Amino acid sequence: MEVLKIATAGSVDDGKSTLIGRILYDTKSLTSDKLEAIEKTSKQKGYDYLDFSLATDGLVAEREQGITIDVAHIYFSTAKKSYIIADTPGHVEYTRNMVTGASTSQAAIILIDARKGVIEQTNRHFFINNLLRVKDVIVAVNKMDLVDFSEERYNEIKADFSELMAKRDYQDQNITFIPVSALKGDNVVNKSEHTPWYTGQTLLEHLENLDSKDVFNVGTPRFPVQYVIRPKTEDFHDFRGFAGKVYGGELSVGDEVVALPSQTKSKIKEIYAYDKKYQTASRRSSVTITLEDEINVSRGDMIVKVGDLPQIDKQFTANISWMDSDQLKTGGKYVIQHGVNKVLAKVDKIHHKINPDYSGIEENVDGLGMNDIARVTFKLNKPIFFDAFKDHRTNGSFIIIDTKTNSTVGAGFIQ
Repeated sequence: MEVLKIATAGSVDDGKSTLIGRILYDTKSLTSDKLEAIEKTSKQKGYDYLDFSLATDGLVAEREQGITIDVAHIYFSTAKKSYIIADTPGHVEYTRNMVTGASTSQAAIILIDARKGVIEQTNRHFFINNLLRVKDVIVAVNKMDLVDFSEERYNEIKADFSELMAKRDYQDQNITFIPVSALKGDNVVNKSEHTPWYTGQTLLEHLENLDSKDVFNVGTPRFPVQYVIRPKTEDFHDFRGFAGKVYGGELSVGDEVVALPSQTKSKIKEIYAYDKKYQTASRRSSVTITLEDEINVSRGDMIVKVGDLPQIDKQFTANISWMDSDQLKTGGKYVIQHGVNKVLAKVDKIHHKINPDYSGIEENVDGLGMNDIARVTFKLNKPIFFDAFKDHRTNGSFIIIDTKTNSTVGAGFIQ
């Protein structure tokens, strides 16, 4: 079954957690004990309705303050798809959490309070989804029940958001507007009778009908080798397979391939998944492949099709999201993990800081603080094989690791 990962974004009290709780409730994905707990707590708070935000805000501090602090991953399935929802915080100080949640998502839901309209945080949320090349963005105009389901107010918000769309540099996004009431359930899973003027799909209908080719990075296959399999048993005495996950496209038996960094050529001989053989390894499948020739391939190498080579270099420039309290400085040394590979890296230059509200850039920056986004050039101690993030989200992204603490301190997206 196809799995779709969705990131949510919205300002404080825009109703992200309530929206997710409503989806879980209306798709009958809440367990009976969870539902009982929601009913009990809602009564204790004196509500005459179910507080669906309790279905996702799991931390004590989140429940006490009524806000989302950390990224929570919620899982549910329909007959058609499986879903993973990354419920991300909307606060400025949690920008790094939102980047973490959206970086691996194929679709995003940006909530806007119908009473407040497009605000500064909306700019930030759209900017980050644009930066991370999220291909399908749903703008859910929430709390329509508090504006009497006004079509005029809905159209005003659409017009304001369209002005924001004109500022983006990634034009391949699909933007869909849906008027909803997460609390009442209007146009979330079920069609609302309060919006006869809206003829589009409900939120869940839209997600259910998303075509994978419209939201996934498809085209150029990349196969980072995770493990070399040499069973050395009597039945498989000469077996030498390369285990990993296919990113970006498909690999098939007979394809001419190149092993990097050696750039030695061969052909795919066999493709295995567990104990079965396949003719083709589809995108995102974990497989073991064998080659017709005995060439040198090790963990961390990459197998690609002939004529489809990535860039191979000891230097690159990337947009990075800094996530640590200690500043990033020019000349700082870190470990960059790019796929399976870990390489030593030095910050060569901080070009500029990027304001994630579309207000421009800041030049002559000597350091980056937590939640800053900037364009930075790194120099590496050995070459890596990479693509631009806009062309290949998996092979164009990396994390930055502190050499002293071994903590992840940043995430990057290669330009």
